[in-house]
Amino acid sequence: MQEIRRRIMRSALLGALTLGTALAQSPPPTPDPAKAENRSGQPQTEQQQPVEQQDTAHPRNSKDDVEAIGNRKVGKGPNFYSLEKEIALGKQLAQEVERSSKLIDDPVVTEYVNRVGQNLVRNSDARVPFTIKVIDSDEVNAFALPGGFFYVNSGLILRAQEESELAGVMAHEISHVTARHGTKNATKGEILQLATIPLVLLGPAGLAGYGLYEGLNVALPLTYLKFSRDAEREADFLGLQYMYKSGYDPNAYVTFFERIQADEKRRPGTIPKVFSTHPPTPDRIENAQKEIARILPNRPEYVVTTSEFDNVKERLRNIMFARKVQDNAPGKPTLRTRTEQRQKGQTQGTPNTTDDDRPTLKRRPDSP
Repeated sequence: MQEIRRRIMRSALLGALTLGTALAQSPPPTPDPAKAENRSGQPQTEQQQPVEQQDTAHPRNSKDDVEAIGNRKVGKGPNFYSLEKEIALGKQLAQEVERSSKLIDDPVVTEYVNRVGQNLVRNSDARVPFTIKVIDSDEVNAFALPGGFFYVNSGLILRAQEESELAGVMAHEISHVTARHGTKNATKGEILQLATIPLVLLGPAGLAGYGLYEGLNVALPLTYLKFSRDAEREADFLGLQYMYKSGYDPNAYVTFFERIQADEKRRPGTIPKVFSTHPPTPDRIENAQKEIARILPNRPEYVVTTSEFDNVKERLRNIMFARKVQDNAPGKPTLRTRTEQRQKGQTQGTPNTTDDDRPTLKRRPDSP
């Protein structure tokens, strides 16, 4: 009976994958032609102007009040996972990520990225400790698993032009953890899955159907990386506050999104993978600008970038270049087709009608 219950809960957890994927792939709302025309008619320089902020803000509730960060109930709602279970789950998923990824182990790069991230965490609503690591990958990407296991791709660091842009993307991903979007998604999936358990048990396949669910458990990490549009809006909303609270210019988050959007318009299909499930749509950019003007009081100065960011970025660029040179070293073994081998022999002036590089079998002289 315990084994059956265990399998039921595992199948219920898988339901979150189906739900999360369906929500993330749901078609975007049809844009208002008037608004689209207005936005497209603006010159690029005007779009990148900082949002005009008020000297004082009048929050309607604690969620709007940046001074209440850390003392408000962010992430409330139906959730079958305690914080302890969420951390344990995130640790298991992190082990899978690190088995299939190569990490940057340079102490200067990792210490810097961890320091930027931990500063954001201290100025957030996080209730779990964060472990922050850098993945050796050219993809512009960053993601945070439940329980505070956070990964930043080297490609994102190199793509950001300022420290505040890097901090903005990191703050957005930290917000997914503070709002507990991953386990709340899983909880919704479990509720739906539990409703179908009688059909599974009494259906034609019976308990044999569990084998199909267990065979898909390898895809479980994706459950916690794809979120609904509402979850993405909330992460934008919270991330802007965490940036502001940490001293960064929140406009950097908007300008980074605008640059990514401009790149996609110039070269369709080149949108970074991190934004493939939650693209920087004009609506999200516009909403972020409105929230900056509404809830974030103007400050005389912000942190935009630092010389340390430039130094770390240059150091990381050299590390990535050295890795590519090493991967393409002449002594590395390579695979060639037979056609390439024949062409090589003809180029060297050795007529060859057979493949000399092919292994041959010969009888030993002392063999009978």
